[in-house]
Amino acid sequence: QVQLVESGGGLVQPGGSLRLSCSASENILFFNDMGWYRQTAWRERELVALINLAGVTKYADAVQGRFTISRDIAKKRVDLQMNNLRGEDTATYYCGARVMSRTHWGQGILVTVSS
Repeated sequence: QVQLVESGGGLVQPGGSLRLSCSASENILFFNDMGWYRQTAWRERELVALINLAGVTKYADAVQGRFTISRDIAKKRVDLQMNNLRGEDTATYYCGARVMSRTHWGQGILVTVSS
């Protein structure tokens, strides 16, 4: 059973930074790709950033240039560095890890951007 555990969320002021971490129970090279997604009460879960097996990254337009996804294979971890945060970044963030057609999910972590 794949387990993904997110950490690093919390409250931050607009313009501030946070770093989210996703720790996996498996070697992360087992997954076709890993990513960060976010969801709010009024918006469906959407992709924020993705890193595939080859290390190629992809970002949503809304976070391009502000967020950076990275991975540490030895630590079985994928991080999301979030800079210049805005109120619209407020959401529950989920780590997702895909194997073929199945995506495993973490429990989610809340990020609140507010003054």
